[in-house]
Amino acid sequence: MSATGLLHAEMPEIIPVFPLAGALLLPRARIPLNIFEPRYFAMVEDALRGDRIIGLIQPATEEAEMPALLSVGCAGRLTQFAETGDGRYLVTLTGIARFRIVEEIAAATAYRQCRVAFSDFQSDFTPCDGEEAVDRASLLETLRQFADANDLQIDWRSIREAPNEALVNALSMMSPYGPKEKQALLEASSLKRRAEVLVAITEVELARGKRAPTLLQ
Repeated sequence: MSATGLLHAEMPEIIPVFPLAGALLLPRARIPLNIFEPRYFAMVEDALRGDRIIGLIQPATEEAEMPALLSVGCAGRLTQFAETGDGRYLVTLTGIARFRIVEEIAAATAYRQCRVAFSDFQSDFTPCDGEEAVDRASLLETLRQFADANDLQIDWRSIREAPNEALVNALSMMSPYGPKEKQALLEASSLKRRAEVLVAITEVELARGKRAPTLLQ
Protein backbone atom coordinates (compact mmCIF):
# COMPACT_ATOMS: atom_id res chain seq x y z
CA MET A 1 0.00 0.00 0.00
CA SER A 2 1.24 3.50 -0.82
CA ALA A 3 1.75 6.29 1.71
CA THR A 4 -1.60 7.73 0.66
CA GLY A 5 -3.40 4.45 1.35
CA LEU A 6 -4.10 3.62 -2.29
CA LEU A 7 -3.56 0.24 -3.91
CA HIS A 8 -2.75 -0.41 -7.55
CA ALA A 9 -6.29 -1.59 -8.24
CA GLU A 10 -7.66 1.69 -6.88
CA MET A 11 -5.67 3.95 -9.19
CA PRO A 12 -7.61 5.75 -11.93
CA GLU A 13 -7.05 4.91 -15.58
CA ILE A 14 -7.16 8.57 -16.65
CA ILE A 15 -5.39 11.31 -14.70
CA PRO A 16 -4.66 15.02 -15.15
CA VAL A 17 -1.00 15.68 -15.87
CA PHE A 18 1.14 18.63 -14.88
CA PRO A 19 4.17 19.01 -17.19
CA LEU A 20 7.12 20.53 -15.30
CA ALA A 21 10.70 20.40 -16.55
CA GLY A 22 13.33 19.46 -14.00
CA ALA A 23 10.77 18.32 -11.43
CA LEU A 24 10.94 14.91 -9.82
CA LEU A 25 8.34 13.18 -7.66
CA LEU A 26 8.91 9.70 -6.23
CA PRO A 27 6.69 7.31 -4.24
CA ARG A 28 6.05 8.41 -0.64
CA ALA A 29 8.02 11.63 -1.13
CA ARG A 30 6.53 15.12 -1.23
CA ILE A 31 6.94 18.02 -3.60
CA PRO A 32 5.59 21.56 -3.11
CA LEU A 33 4.09 23.24 -6.17
CA ASN A 34 3.32 26.89 -6.81
CA ILE A 35 0.21 27.09 -9.00
CA PHE A 36 -0.48 30.36 -10.82
CA GLU A 37 -1.81 29.54 -14.31
CA PRO A 38 -5.61 29.45 -14.80
CA ARG A 39 -5.55 25.99 -16.43
CA TYR A 40 -3.74 24.56 -13.42
CA PHE A 41 -6.09 26.35 -11.00
CA ALA A 42 -8.83 24.37 -12.73
CA MET A 43 -6.78 21.16 -12.51
CA VAL A 44 -6.24 21.55 -8.76
CA GLU A 45 -9.86 22.48 -8.11
CA ASP A 46 -11.14 19.50 -10.10
CA ALA A 47 -8.69 17.19 -8.33
CA LEU A 48 -9.84 18.45 -4.92
CA ARG A 49 -13.43 17.68 -5.89
CA GLY A 50 -12.43 14.17 -6.99
CA ASP A 51 -9.73 11.69 -6.02
CA ARG A 52 -7.03 14.40 -5.57
CA ILE A 53 -4.64 12.58 -7.93
CA ILE A 54 -2.40 14.50 -10.33
CA GLY A 55 0.43 13.16 -12.47
CA LEU A 56 3.71 15.06 -12.50
CA ILE A 57 5.69 14.53 -15.68
CA GLN A 58 8.48 16.23 -17.60
CA PRO A 59 7.96 17.68 -21.08
CA ALA A 60 10.09 16.13 -23.81
CA THR A 61 10.39 19.42 -25.72
CA GLU A 62 10.58 23.11 -24.88
CA GLU A 63 7.39 24.13 -26.65
CA ALA A 64 5.51 26.57 -24.46
CA GLU A 65 1.87 25.52 -24.83
CA MET A 66 1.63 21.84 -25.77
CA PRO A 67 5.03 20.16 -25.45
CA ALA A 68 5.38 16.46 -26.10
CA LEU A 69 5.58 14.53 -22.85
CA LEU A 70 8.08 11.96 -21.69
CA SER A 71 6.61 8.50 -21.31
CA VAL A 72 7.07 8.04 -17.55
CA GLY A 73 5.88 10.25 -14.71
CA CYS A 74 4.73 9.85 -11.11
CA ALA A 75 1.22 10.18 -9.77
CA GLY A 76 0.74 12.00 -6.51
CA ARG A 77 -2.13 12.90 -4.25
CA LEU A 78 -2.85 16.44 -3.13
CA THR A 79 -2.14 16.32 0.59
CA GLN A 80 -1.81 20.04 1.35
CA PHE A 81 -3.54 23.06 -0.13
CA ALA A 82 -3.34 26.78 0.63
CA GLU A 83 -4.52 29.87 -1.21
CA THR A 84 -2.29 32.94 -1.07
CA GLY A 85 -3.33 36.57 -0.89
CA ASP A 86 -1.94 37.25 -4.34
CA GLY A 87 -4.04 34.64 -6.12
CA ARG A 88 -1.78 31.60 -6.13
CA TYR A 89 -2.31 28.07 -4.86
CA LEU A 90 0.42 26.43 -2.82
CA VAL A 91 -0.06 22.67 -2.89
CA THR A 92 1.87 19.59 -1.90
CA LEU A 93 1.80 16.35 -3.88
CA THR A 94 2.68 13.14 -2.07
CA GLY A 95 3.96 10.51 -4.47
CA ILE A 96 1.98 7.32 -4.94
CA ALA A 97 3.47 5.43 -7.88
CA ARG A 98 5.10 5.93 -11.24
CA PHE A 99 3.07 5.51 -14.41
CA ARG A 100 3.63 5.05 -18.12
CA ILE A 101 1.53 7.07 -20.55
CA VAL A 102 -0.67 4.92 -22.77
CA GLU A 103 -2.13 7.86 -24.67
CA GLU A 104 -3.10 11.46 -24.20
CA ILE A 105 -6.85 11.87 -24.48
CA ALA A 106 -8.78 14.66 -26.16
CA ALA A 107 -9.96 16.31 -22.96
CA ALA A 108 -12.51 19.09 -22.70
CA THR A 109 -10.52 20.64 -19.88
CA ALA A 110 -7.91 23.36 -20.31
CA TYR A 111 -5.36 21.10 -18.64
CA ARG A 112 -4.08 17.89 -20.21
CA GLN A 113 -5.22 14.39 -19.30
CA CYS A 114 -3.67 11.02 -20.10
CA ARG A 115 -4.65 7.39 -20.00
CA VAL A 116 -1.90 5.77 -17.93
CA ALA A 117 -0.73 2.36 -16.75
CA PHE A 118 0.90 1.56 -13.41
CA SER A 119 1.61 -2.09 -14.19
CA ASP A 120 5.33 -1.57 -14.87
CA PHE A 121 5.80 -0.11 -11.40
CA GLN A 122 4.01 -2.51 -9.06
CA SER A 123 6.77 -2.28 -6.44
CA ASP A 124 6.01 1.42 -5.94
CA PHE A 125 2.92 0.44 -3.96
CA THR A 126 5.04 -1.44 -1.38
CA PRO A 127 6.74 0.86 1.14
CA CYS A 128 10.47 0.21 1.66
CA ASP A 129 10.64 -2.31 -1.17
CA GLY A 130 14.30 -3.10 -1.90
CA GLU A 131 15.72 -1.01 0.95
CA GLU A 132 18.07 -3.74 2.10
CA ALA A 133 19.85 -3.83 -1.27
CA VAL A 134 20.90 -0.14 -1.18
CA ASP A 135 24.62 0.50 -0.71
CA ARG A 136 24.07 3.14 1.96
CA ALA A 137 27.76 3.54 2.75
CA SER A 138 28.59 4.38 -0.87
CA LEU A 139 25.70 6.83 -1.08
CA LEU A 140 26.72 8.67 2.09
CA GLU A 141 30.37 8.81 1.11
CA THR A 142 29.48 10.34 -2.25
CA LEU A 143 27.20 12.84 -0.50
CA ARG A 144 30.04 13.76 1.87
CA GLN A 145 32.41 14.38 -1.05
CA PHE A 146 29.80 16.45 -2.84
CA ALA A 147 29.10 18.52 0.28
CA ASP A 148 32.82 19.12 0.86
CA ALA A 149 33.38 20.15 -2.77
CA ASN A 150 30.50 22.62 -2.66
CA ASP A 151 30.91 23.94 0.91
CA LEU A 152 27.48 22.67 1.87
CA GLN A 153 26.21 22.24 5.40
CA ILE A 154 24.46 18.88 5.81
CA ASP A 155 22.20 17.80 8.66
CA TRP A 156 24.04 14.53 9.18
CA ARG A 157 21.92 13.53 12.16
CA SER A 158 18.76 13.55 10.02
CA ILE A 159 20.63 11.77 7.23
CA ARG A 160 21.78 9.00 9.58
CA GLU A 161 18.26 8.52 10.98
CA ALA A 162 16.51 8.40 7.58
CA PRO A 163 15.44 4.97 6.26
CA ASN A 164 17.02 3.99 2.96
CA GLU A 165 13.93 4.62 0.83
CA ALA A 166 13.35 8.09 2.26
CA LEU A 167 17.05 8.91 2.00
CA VAL A 168 17.50 7.82 -1.62
CA ASN A 169 14.30 9.45 -2.82
CA ALA A 170 14.87 12.71 -0.93
CA LEU A 171 18.43 13.04 -2.21
CA SER A 172 17.27 12.28 -5.74
CA MET A 173 14.50 14.88 -5.63
CA MET A 174 16.65 17.60 -4.06
CA SER A 175 19.68 16.98 -6.25
CA PRO A 176 20.65 19.97 -8.43
CA TYR A 177 20.86 18.01 -11.67
CA GLY A 178 19.10 18.63 -14.98
CA PRO A 179 15.97 17.16 -16.56
CA LYS A 180 17.75 14.19 -18.20
CA GLU A 181 19.38 13.18 -14.94
CA LYS A 182 16.11 13.60 -13.04
CA GLN A 183 14.34 11.37 -15.57
CA ALA A 184 17.03 8.70 -15.20
CA LEU A 185 16.49 8.76 -11.44
CA LEU A 186 12.72 8.49 -11.93
CA GLU A 187 12.93 5.56 -14.30
CA ALA A 188 15.46 3.56 -12.27
CA SER A 189 14.23 -0.02 -12.03
CA SER A 190 14.66 -0.32 -8.26
CA LEU A 191 15.62 1.67 -5.19
CA LYS A 192 19.08 0.10 -5.36
CA ARG A 193 19.44 1.16 -8.99
CA ARG A 194 18.23 4.70 -8.20
CA ALA A 195 20.92 5.02 -5.53
CA GLU A 196 23.52 3.76 -8.00
CA VAL A 197 22.39 6.26 -10.65
CA LEU A 198 22.53 9.10 -8.13
CA VAL A 199 26.04 8.11 -7.05
CA ALA A 200 27.18 7.82 -10.69
CA ILE A 201 25.78 11.23 -11.67
CA THR A 202 27.34 12.85 -8.62
CA GLU A 203 30.71 11.26 -9.28
CA VAL A 204 30.65 12.62 -12.84
CA GLU A 205 29.92 16.12 -11.52
CA LEU A 206 32.71 15.81 -8.98
CA ALA A 207 35.15 14.66 -11.67
CA ARG A 208 34.21 17.69 -13.78
CA GLY A 209 34.90 19.94 -10.82
CA LYS A 210 31.49 21.56 -11.06
CA ARG A 211 30.05 23.42 -8.11
CA ALA A 212 26.38 22.86 -7.50
CA PRO A 213 24.02 25.80 -6.99
CA THR A 214 22.06 24.05 -4.25
CA LEU A 215 21.76 20.68 -2.56
CA LEU A 216 20.11 19.81 0.74
CA GLN A 217 20.43 23.28 2.20
